[in-house]
Amino acid sequence: MDKQRRSEEKNGAERRDFAVLERRDREKKIGLRVLTYVLLTLWGIVVLFPFYWMILTSVKSYGSYNAEHVPALFTRNPTLENYREAFTAVPLGGYLANTVVFAVATTAIMVLVITLAAYAFARLQFRGKNLVFLFFLSLMMIPNELVIITNFTTITNLNLRNSFLGLILPSVTSVFYIYLLKENFEQVPEELYRAAKVDGTSDFKYLWKVMLPICKPTLVTVIILKMIECWNSYVWPRLITDDPSYYLVSNGIQEIRENGFGRENIPAMMAAVVVISVPLVVLFLVFRKKVMAGVSRGGVKG
Repeated sequence: MDKQRRSEEKNGAERRDFAVLERRDREKKIGLRVLTYVLLTLWGIVVLFPFYWMILTSVKSYGSYNAEHVPALFTRNPTLENYREAFTAVPLGGYLANTVVFAVATTAIMVLVITLAAYAFARLQFRGKNLVFLFFLSLMMIPNELVIITNFTTITNLNLRNSFLGLILPSVTSVFYIYLLKENFEQVPEELYRAAKVDGTSDFKYLWKVMLPICKPTLVTVIILKMIECWNSYVWPRLITDDPSYYLVSNGIQEIRENGFGRENIPAMMAAVVVISVPLVVLFLVFRKKVMAGVSRGGVKG
């Protein structure tokens, strides 16, 4: 009887100890989760505050902005006058249209080029393939400044300055995107390619019907990243164009500041920046899941 009682007491003590450990583990997990959310919230505030300040400044009137001795974190009298001035003082709409044409055309041509190149390196067999691919990768080691000098000389000699063709041509390929897409193509089982060849499927049809649908997340990621890259492009457009009719939004900002509403009208400048930034923010928010899926898929081999 005593033995049974001692056994029950021992089991009860073990259950209590287990319950205590479980409660402590649960409290530890809750504490870590709370700490994580607090840190993420603080980091989110730090990251988003510049965007909030940009939007806030854009809806302040010129007079109220200059009257603030201490910057205010909100305004009681927001106005959209700065946005009207951003479109009327300078051809901001034209800059946006030029940027859309440049980004869409460059991205479309680049996707065609890198898809064919990545497919060739991933699936086709030809002499010197590995050596050629190694040469391609070595191009990533060349400083961008040297490439810009070469491209500027080439475009100038072809009399393509102040033209969309001169803007687009140097950006229609990317060694990094070829590498990323090649690695993604190689994750598709080789057996699918062999079976397709046995059925008489051409390489182009196999690429279109099999490879691209499977690798769609990575391709969408490449498209979005290239669109953002084109939208933010500054050095090359600034270098190759001096005609305002070919200005993009990135180098049009300088024109806005110098010949638009002046250096002192910060609210109008912020309104122009908001208009320029909104398309990229919307693009990323709409396709954020595909971007994350494409990057994670392209970064894992096997």
